[in-house]
Amino acid sequence: MALGTATTATTTPTAPYEMRFDSGRICLDLVATTHPEERLGSVERLRFWIMRAGLIPAGTSLAAVGPEWLVAFCELRGHVEQLVCGELDGRPADAALNRVNGLAMYRTPAPRAVRTDDGTLLRRLHAPPGCAELLAVVARDAVELLTDPVARAGLRQCEGDNCPIVYLDTSRGRRRRWCSSEVCGNRERVARHRRRAALARA
Repeated sequence: MALGTATTATTTPTAPYEMRFDSGRICLDLVATTHPEERLGSVERLRFWIMRAGLIPAGTSLAAVGPEWLVAFCELRGHVEQLVCGELDGRPADAALNRVNGLAMYRTPAPRAVRTDDGTLLRRLHAPPGCAELLAVVARDAVELLTDPVARAGLRQCEGDNCPIVYLDTSRGRRRRWCSSEVCGNRERVARHRRRAALARA
């Protein structure tokens, strides 16, 4: 599915382990939902992504999430991808930049501390979050990432075959090669082993 659009597929929701949250930034995790196939194919999947991405405290109601939210998040995903890839390739995507800047201007959800019966303080939101507020969280994350010289210098595209995922390399020595050692890294190791085995047989 092309970025910037949403699908109305009614397939079984993506299992938790199939959602990726290892890119190092919320905005990059959103972009990663396009690979290797559409991960935000339903409102239910979007609700799951919002919760797992940490945009809201645990227990927050997402009853208001609907198809229009799905469209908006997929549109932001496309803008962030254009902006980040443009920075990596040296081809500024000013239209995407303007859109991300515009979304980042909205207020973000206001947190508050709530005391439980046993005296523990928990983080809650002052009111149920709106779509624009949550989009602003992701948009601001993209703005902060790309305006921080140190963070921006750590942006990498996965070296895995046909993997477009961009991640933030915070490893010692900045030597991380893959979006995930368990996914693309393991594929590369398996492929390397097969090549050596084929040479040995020859």
